[in-house]
Formats: sequence, C-alpha cells, structure tokens
Amino acid sequence: MNTRTSLPRLGATIALSLVALTGCTAPAAEPPAAAPAGEALRIDDAWVKSADEGMTAAFGMLRNEGDGDVTVTSVASAASPMIELHETVENEAGEMVMREIAGGFVVPAGGGLALEPGGNHIMMMDLAEPLRAGDEVAFTVTLSDNSTFDFTAPVKDYSGANENYDDADDHEGMDH
Repeated sequence: MNTRTSLPRLGATIALSLVALTGCTAPAAEPPAAAPAGEALRIDDAWVKSADEGMTAAFGMLRNEGDGDVTVTSVASAASPMIELHETVENEAGEMVMREIAGGFVVPAGGGLALEPGGNHIMMMDLAEPLRAGDEVAFTVTLSDNSTFDFTAPVKDYSGANENYDDADDHEGMDH
C-alpha cells in the first residue's frame, strides 16, 4: 500500500464526512417566544366616575397573571382624546395632589395594582361627551412590549375623587 497517496485521500474523506454530517444536523431550537404582556393582564371591578364635561377617571384592580412584571405605558378611549396615567402624592405643603406618573404603571408578576380614588388612576381629560351612570366606556391599554389589552368599564356616580393637580399651570382650573 502506498502511504503517500492514502493519507491525503483519508484526510479528504474525513473532512468531507465531517462537512456532510454538520450539514445534516438540525439547527438549534429557538427558545419559545414569551407571550405578549397583554395576554397576562386583566382588570377586575373596573369603573369610570360619571361626569358631564371636562375630566374624570377610570378605576379598578389590574391583575398580572404572568411570570414577569408588566408596564402599562398608555391608555386610549374614544370617550377622551387625552388620557394620562396618574398617581396621587403628597406635595411639599402636605396636600394630596395628582400628577402624571413617569414610566407608566408597573403591575408586578403574579400580583396586582389598585387604580382607585385618591391613588393611581387612569385620568380622562377633555371628555368627548358626558359620561352618565349606566354608560359603558371601552379602553385599549398599551404595554411596554407594544401588546395591548382591551376592557370595558361601566360609568358610576361617585362624589369623591376630587384631588388637585400638582402643577396648576398645566391643568388650570381643572380639579378632578
């Protein structure tokens, strides 16, 4: 046997075999994509304070049934062209005032976030028409992953939720 010609052929055969084997293997499986955050979110006991004009707010208990925190970045509704996510905090004078919350509402994994008078809420400004007890308002919530969550809330009469704005210049004469 001629070892000079056999070794190069053997090396070429091994190299071709390795190339063929690597070409036949299946690509590594991609990890499953995470479900959109909108699929993990729900709202319980949602309601909107009745109002003839100007401003009002939506309340309820946001529930996150997922394994990761969910951030609500915006809310839209045909009932109001201007909706903000608000928190109620104490200002330097010791008064409770509401203001837009930077970054949105974070609903913890497996937990909830209360939207209530005197606390966090969905602020609806420049109402398109009066909202009377018994009406229903449809909302679309957008989350940080750009998924959405829709819900409908009944309108109720409520005499509370009359907080003031932190910056009166931005919302002059518009107490909630």
